[in-house]
Amino acid sequence: MSHVADNKKLLARVRRMQGQVGALEKVLKQGSDCSAVLQQIAAIRGAANGLMGEVLESHIREHLGVNVVAPDQRQEEIEQLVKILRSYLK
Repeated sequence: MSHVADNKKLLARVRRMQGQVGALEKVLKQGSDCSAVLQQIAAIRGAANGLMGEVLESHIREHLGVNVVAPDQRQEEIEQLVKILRSYLK
């Protein structure tokens, strides 16, 4: 079950990312210079980071907030979140 607060906002971010990926594909097909390719990659990465930040904040507030989960389950939730963050930050 998703506890993401504002799905419309997140879906708008995903759609922008799809547009950025399409633009990257276009500049690669056109053989554009490296700066155009790098600019598109940076835009995609920024968008992904923003999306991750929004979902992460929502997850923390919904799953780890005060009195949200029992103390024994809190540790399990924290371990799961740490695993996800380590994977993301690689």
